[in-house]
Order: sequence, then C-alpha cells, then structure tokens
Amino acid sequence: MFQQALAQAATRVQTRLDAEFVRIGDQGPVAEGMAYASRGGKRLRGFLVLESARLHGVDPAQAEFAAASVECLHAYSLVHDDLPCMDDDDLRRGLPTVHRKWNDGIAVLVGDALQTLAFELLTRPEMTYDPAVRVDLLASLARASGIEGMVLGQAQDIAAESAGRPLTLDEITVLQANKTGALIRWSAEAGARLAGADPAALTQYSTALGLAFQIADDILDVEGDAEAAGKRLRKDEAAGKATFVSLLGLEGARARAQALVEDAETALASYGAQAETLREAARFVISRTH
Repeated sequence: MFQQALAQAATRVQTRLDAEFVRIGDQGPVAEGMAYASRGGKRLRGFLVLESARLHGVDPAQAEFAAASVECLHAYSLVHDDLPCMDDDDLRRGLPTVHRKWNDGIAVLVGDALQTLAFELLTRPEMTYDPAVRVDLLASLARASGIEGMVLGQAQDIAAESAGRPLTLDEITVLQANKTGALIRWSAEAGARLAGADPAALTQYSTALGLAFQIADDILDVEGDAEAAGKRLRKDEAAGKATFVSLLGLEGARARAQALVEDAETALASYGAQAETLREAARFVISRTH
C-alpha cells in the first residue's frame, strides 16, 4: 500500500512540476537547471503532504501544490548543499550535480529560483480559496526552511566542522531535527493545515520520523552502496564528523531508529486504520537501501 501511494505521489508531484516548467518556458540554463534538479528522488516529503491531506479529506488536486512546493524547497537545498563552498559533491541522484553540469553561478541561481517557486506555489487559489490557510502554509514553510529550521541546521553542521571536537548525541539530535527534520515535519503537518485541523499528532509522528530518517542515512553512509545511493558515501567518516553511528555504534543506531519508528506509529493512534500507510512509511525509512 505504501509503495503504491509513494509512486502515485511521485507521479502527481512530477506532473505538477512539469506543468510549472512548461508555464515558465525556455528561460535559459537556470530554468533548465530547475527542471533537472527537481527531477527524481523518493518524493517522501511530497508523499507526506498528500497522505496527510488524504487523512483530512483534502482533494489531492489541491494538496499537490503544497507537495510540489516542498519538493522544490528540498531540491533547492540539495543544489546549494552540493556546492564546493558547502559539501562539494559531484553526484546527486546518480547524475552530475548542478554546479558540475553547468557552473557554480548557475547552481546558486537554480537554487534561488526553486526556493521562490516553492513559495509561489503556496499562493495559488487552486490549492485553497482561504487566504488565511495560504498564509499559514507560507509562514510555516518559511520557518521550517529558514533560520529557525533547515538553514539553522546547515549552519550548525558547518560550525561543527571547525568546532575542534565531535558533537555530542544531544547536539547532533538538535542539528538533524533542524537540517533534515524541519521540512519532514512541515510536510506531514501540511494536510492538517490545509483542512484547518490540529496538526499536533502529525507533528509528533513526523518529529520521530525525521530523526529515524537521518539515523538510517547515517547507517547507509557506512553500509550503503554508492551506485545505489546515487551519491558519494562515507563523507562524514572521512571528515571526522560525529554521526549517530559514530556515537551509538551500528547496532545502537539501528535500535534507536526502531524505537523512533515505534514512537511515530504510536503518535498516529487517533487516526486508526486510516493512517496505516503513514505507519508503513515510518517502517520504510529505516529499511530503505538508498
């Protein structure tokens, strides 16, 4: 059920993005790079938007704007994260990174344009005619992606490289709750926000899910296959950076991820059987191979 829902979400998000790029038209390498950078990936964030919307009776044709929005935001973060001044990566999703395919300047602009498109998508009346809901989604995504969320986490990650000591478990938990977890939380909450419902249960669910996702990433960085992952692995180990694996060991990290999945599943109790696909999603994030 989950794999089918994930595939359907990926198709819906890509169809919406394709329509946006047709609307934008041939605006040179930046527009080309936007389409290139936003293609592929698991689309987990878009799935979370659409599935949380389904739980609250929101039409997927409306929710797809928020799903495409967060995928644009995520794609922008990867383009900038891959730059030489950040993580300096050559591969993303099995393809040359944007700055390798074009150049650093184009990559910066591609990221900038994807970020602004993300916010534009949340202004569309086709998503909801209620301006208060649109403003809530815009404001909450700004917080999740900016200095109170993802950007803060990236800054904390950069600071850790020159700290002169490995981060503690508490410090790396906070860092990853910002860098990776903030957009995952927003994605899971978006359906409730679209419906004007209380997102508290989905906040608890996605907080646990986001941390489990990052622990799984740390495990894959040690045990994974670079070809399957489509990116360079073992970077953190080479850089001497603390990870959940370096702090907890492989078995300890697996146990922590499993406990977080159980927390995520428990948080969905009020939704009953209707939330089974989200429970499967939590189990997926720690069993994936890339």
